[in-house]
Amino acid sequence: MSNRFSLKSIFLIFIFFLLIIGISFCGKAPLGDAEVLPDLSHLSPDYVGVVIPPNIAPMNFVIQEPAEQYYVKISSAKGKAIILSDDSPKVIIPARAWKRLLKANRGNELRIDIAIQDQAGNWSRFPTIINPIAEEEIDSYLAYRLITPAYNNWRIMGIYQRNLETFRERPFLLNRVTENNCMNCHNFCGNDPDNMIFHMRGGRASGMMLLHDGKLAKVNTATDFNKAGAYPSWHPNKNLLALSVNSLILFFHAVGESRDVLDMGSDIVIYNISKNMITTSPKIADKEYMETFPCWSPEGDYLYFCRTNPLDEYMLEDKSDLKWDQIRYNLMRVSYDAASDTWGEVELLVPAATAKKSATMPRVSPDGKYLLFCLSDYSNFPIYLSSADLYLMNLSNRKFTRLPVNSELEETFHSWSSNSRWFVFSSKRGDGMCARPYFSYLDSLGNAHKPFVLPQKDPEFYQTYLMTYNVPEMMIKPFPVNWREVTKAAFDSKKLVKAQLDPKVKSQIAAKPKEAKPEEKWHPAPQ
Repeated sequence: MSNRFSLKSIFLIFIFFLLIIGISFCGKAPLGDAEVLPDLSHLSPDYVGVVIPPNIAPMNFVIQEPAEQYYVKISSAKGKAIILSDDSPKVIIPARAWKRLLKANRGNELRIDIAIQDQAGNWSRFPTIINPIAEEEIDSYLAYRLITPAYNNWRIMGIYQRNLETFRERPFLLNRVTENNCMNCHNFCGNDPDNMIFHMRGGRASGMMLLHDGKLAKVNTATDFNKAGAYPSWHPNKNLLALSVNSLILFFHAVGESRDVLDMGSDIVIYNISKNMITTSPKIADKEYMETFPCWSPEGDYLYFCRTNPLDEYMLEDKSDLKWDQIRYNLMRVSYDAASDTWGEVELLVPAATAKKSATMPRVSPDGKYLLFCLSDYSNFPIYLSSADLYLMNLSNRKFTRLPVNSELEETFHSWSSNSRWFVFSSKRGDGMCARPYFSYLDSLGNAHKPFVLPQKDPEFYQTYLMTYNVPEMMIKPFPVNWREVTKAAFDSKKLVKAQLDPKVKSQIAAKPKEAKPEEKWHPAPQ
């Protein structure tokens, strides 16, 4: 008994001693009298001066200053401050305390005070970091494709989902279970994955995977008029899908960015799900032009898209090839009446000749107020172009501006949160090779605020992770189906649906039937 009592006493004394040290240290918080250092360039990732969603996971960071001891205080107007002290520069914020602090302080400021101690015991502090906490939440989930940045190693890929309120990431589908094919173009109706599609290219699983009204099917959208579609957009009636049909060719340069992509021909088609029918119109599929990147407005009364000038403008004199670096796309829209299936007049929103840029990837905010799009020097494939920047158009007056969220490298593949207050985009600003998802807050006046990278549990994660995040799309909830259901449908021939061509379109091409061609071998789409 006496030995057991002694061990217990020693343990209690030890705990009491630690508490005394902690209380003493907290009582002497090294902030008030410490020397103030000149700048805030000491955090990685850069979470300085950003607007924070009230439901985001802890934004852990590394203090990039050598020191013997680090002190961090995270506080706001309400609730208990988070105080951390360690000899490691890694700051791992307790998730529960972080969540409580953000929840209690929507619309307030989050203050981060950092102090460091040198070998002589002297403390220095950095200026207080002030990050506003938004009132509006961000959608809870993010879907993206992870793929290696090396074009010749594309066979390692998968579509993943990440809970933005935690650090939980899980695969939706890995291509190692679908015979190492290509999978891409995941897209949701109104940020809700209950109605979703994604494409698989090559092998027995090839086709458009469609989840509609709880039913999972694989659709072959190729017809006598078109090859299989890509770059999808859901009409809000949940019955129409706009798809582009592209002929992409990967080629290389001797200097600079080695890779580039040329589209040799593209049109836009509409897939009617209930009728299982592909249709289109000369307004969006004219052989004189190339049309791509369709996007429905939130009301479904407009289809936004990108279109070249007449193709003859880009032809070499001998008609043998296209002037690839001179092909630029105009930003267009055309009105549409779903009830009568009729198209209105095509409108020119951003002329390539005026902007001296090529417009791609239009995405309308769910509230219908803004249009987010990309401008680059040329082409419709800007992910390899450092000139690719994001622009925002106010649809009430059609004025647009280059956003301050851009860097000197590529910004592409953007999408909106369901409340129109947040958008996410891919950027290679970190290392020039791997794209990472960045988030920006758009306030009520249409001002985009400084972006921040997707938080990770280990704040040094991106320094060693050599996968690129492709096509980040926000979701209001997780995927409702799992990989087993998807792969079963993908390989089940009974689940395959062959789309029919609209008789009106069929009659238009009947006068010029296509010549029989040998079976084309599948090649992976450029990434």
